[in-house]
Amino acid sequence: MANYKLLGMSGSLRKASTNTMLVREAARLFGACDFELADLHLPLYDGDAEAADGVPSAVQALADAVAAADAVIISTPEYNKGPSGVLKNALDWISRTKGRPWTDKPVAVMSAAAGRAGGERAQMVLRGFMVPFRPMILQGPEIHLADSSNQFDGEGHLTGEIYVRELTALMEALKSRIAR
Repeated sequence: MANYKLLGMSGSLRKASTNTMLVREAARLFGACDFELADLHLPLYDGDAEAADGVPSAVQALADAVAAADAVIISTPEYNKGPSGVLKNALDWISRTKGRPWTDKPVAVMSAAAGRAGGERAQMVLRGFMVPFRPMILQGPEIHLADSSNQFDGEGHLTGEIYVRELTALMEALKSRIAR
């Protein structure tokens, strides 16, 4: 079997982010792969700065990582009923690069949040943000990790059987999509 290259994107910059833990857990459940967690510490998008200085090297590196990956796993927190500004900023910047790195790229979207809906609204908004890029977003199983700070053990592994089962199924679907 091929050793696929996965890129993970977490919409949270927090060191103990449950979205980052969820992306890492997804990669673990995916199985053997080359996994890279994207660095979304990017400057805020500013058209004037882009016109003066071009696309920052960190943004180009991120776009190149998207292009080089066999698939991308994105997890977003829910901030005020939507995805984080960090994630939206990264998507906006990537859209300014050449080569359309998202086109036909298999993408698994998930969310982790403190609330009981597990970031469901943020995930739906994120899916809408992705439409112009024309990736192949998997439609399910949907992962909305509720009460996320209480869903991982000390190793960063999910503890809820249903979440493990659904995330494993999502990663199997992602493998199938890559193989097409």
